[in-house]
Amino acid sequence: MRDSLTVYRVANQIQLRRSTYTGTFLLVEGSSDKTFYQRFVDQLVCELVETSGKPSSKQRAIEILKILEQSNVQGVLAIIDADFERLETLLYTSHNLLRTDSHDLETMLINSQAFNKLLAEFGSEEKIAKFNRGVRLVLVENGMSVGYLLWISNCEGLNLTFDGIKFSKFIDEQTLQIDEVKLIQEVKNKSQAYSLKDEDLQQQLKSQKSNNHDPWEICRGHDLVEILSIGLRKVLGSNNAVDVEPNSLERSLRLAYEEIYFRQTQLYLDIRTWESNNQPFRVLRNDT
Repeated sequence: MRDSLTVYRVANQIQLRRSTYTGTFLLVEGSSDKTFYQRFVDQLVCELVETSGKPSSKQRAIEILKILEQSNVQGVLAIIDADFERLETLLYTSHNLLRTDSHDLETMLINSQAFNKLLAEFGSEEKIAKFNRGVRLVLVENGMSVGYLLWISNCEGLNLTFDGIKFSKFIDEQTLQIDEVKLIQEVKNKSQAYSLKDEDLQQQLKSQKSNNHDPWEICRGHDLVEILSIGLRKVLGSNNAVDVEPNSLERSLRLAYEEIYFRQTQLYLDIRTWESNNQPFRVLRNDT
């Protein structure tokens, strides 16, 4: 009840602001998203609004947008993570709702030249050459196991907990390969879901992985960064854990992400299309 009241309060605040503010309201899921988009947004004509909170920041963004659309408030755009939606039924469709090119904002960063810059900064050229496999490819191959398990949990209503799982418990630090049996055990323990059978989850994982979905729609960026963090301590670099902890790496990725990379995304084109269809409202700086 409290969450729905908060959603209505944010929507009402935007409606009140609309009477005096002539610019665009851009809804984004959280503080890191806001930090990212601020770099490309013309803040003289576009105001960013965070929608973080429960049940999910994404769901709140959609609900706020729905309320404002029903009230015919103009000049409101929301950008959300795609998550698994392109593989399922879209939660909500609207000309005022845009999604990331891949699973989430972090996967967009990893799938750009910013990742190469990060690897050059924190990795060892010699160790990466010796690793003899594309680092991005290895991250995605292994991140899919976690992504698929999360998707299975969502589809089956298992309510498994993935926040706070320790990747070091199921990753080989030399190859960065995931032991799926240990992954399942770690997630079950974190979720206190002891009644679930390991064999059943293993079989579901195997079945899903045979479907050849686009890995960039399956993998979560946070999981790929967790794997990279472990790699940069030993097999890909010689960093102390504190220097390559995941939150720090994600910040570095955002900083390494240049405007030219953003201009190459579908999301950028979608924002420009929205602007042309919703004049005089604007989002991006004209030099972006």
